[in-house]
Amino acid sequence: MPYEKLEITTPAPVLSWANHPLGHEETKMAKNVASLPFVFKHVALMPDVHLGKGALVGSVLATKEAIIPAAVGVDIGCGMCAIKTPFTADQLEGKLKKIRLDIEAAIPTGFNENKDVEKSVTNWQRWRDFPDLHRGVQDLQGKAMKQMGSLGGGNHFIEVCLDTENQVWLMLHSGSRNIGNNLAQCHIHTAKELAKMAGNKLPDPDLAHFIAGTPEFQAYWNDLQWAQDYASFNRDVMMARFKHIVEKHLAGGKAAKPLLQVNCHHNYAEKEVHFGEDVYVTRKGAVRAQTEDYGIIPGSMGAKSFIVKGKGNADSFCSCSHGAGRLLSRNKAKNVYTLDDLIEQTQGVECRKDTGVLDEIPGAYKPIEQVMENQSDLVEVVATLKQVLCVKG
Repeated sequence: MPYEKLEITTPAPVLSWANHPLGHEETKMAKNVASLPFVFKHVALMPDVHLGKGALVGSVLATKEAIIPAAVGVDIGCGMCAIKTPFTADQLEGKLKKIRLDIEAAIPTGFNENKDVEKSVTNWQRWRDFPDLHRGVQDLQGKAMKQMGSLGGGNHFIEVCLDTENQVWLMLHSGSRNIGNNLAQCHIHTAKELAKMAGNKLPDPDLAHFIAGTPEFQAYWNDLQWAQDYASFNRDVMMARFKHIVEKHLAGGKAAKPLLQVNCHHNYAEKEVHFGEDVYVTRKGAVRAQTEDYGIIPGSMGAKSFIVKGKGNADSFCSCSHGAGRLLSRNKAKNVYTLDDLIEQTQGVECRKDTGVLDEIPGAYKPIEQVMENQSDLVEVVATLKQVLCVKG
């Protein structure tokens, strides 16, 4: 059997694709989620599973008539975007540093915003729905508009990669920026307040939830879908700029037709049908992998990444992992590794090599090959990529 059924007593079983036993805190978190009465069938843990807030990162849960805002998380719609280009490795020769500097100039990272907002952003159709969002974000439309097309920080990144045929791929990782975070915080707070008022004895306050049919559920669902659309479009805007930069350096500015395009969320919730029933599926650090779905599973900035196609495995609620998963917390990584380690582990990659990105060192992540081996029943590999340039948020 490709997965292991955890030896815990809960109303819903927990199926794990991880290649290691869960620690005490991780087991407790899985148990807390699986004990909720509205969890459908079982909880599925992906190979890259690790501690999160409320629910484990790398977990998939289907629920009946309820949704947990903290299980979706604060970076609503965070995910990946990749395109396969007609360019080849030899065309990159001697140009990587210039490409990296152009990317850093064109795409804001960290807390930075766009100074000029282009027409494609101001014309985005969903801005008209802004007045319908939670009143706690009504003064943020200008900020949200300026953050559209920006990367953010943490483990968000932009990469130029090569596949095993030396074909050039463009890849990036980002979400719904400050606006998604704010919307999530507003609704998580409301859910917790409702739980207090109702005297709900939850195993963890972060498992406060909304019940379908209530105004609070409807308000959250509306904002969630909006933020997921924002995140997806945000990736499209950045990818268009990124592609234009690469075309400038490799094709004299002539537009190149992508050979394959993928844009997928890995922190989100959707209505889906599983085991013949309508359910709400929350993927917290997991990618949808229905048959014919393309997905992206990145390694760290010194490891391989994978473009995959789903196998539609029912037991995983048609899901797969969203990356390698952290082995060490950010603080622990900074204490364990040195700048020399970072330089050594990112050899051959055009990227920042300073203490500001030490917490993202490849050694802080699980081995991606092991993660992939553990989900051979969930996805098939379409392309294996290795980055040659990386811009971190």
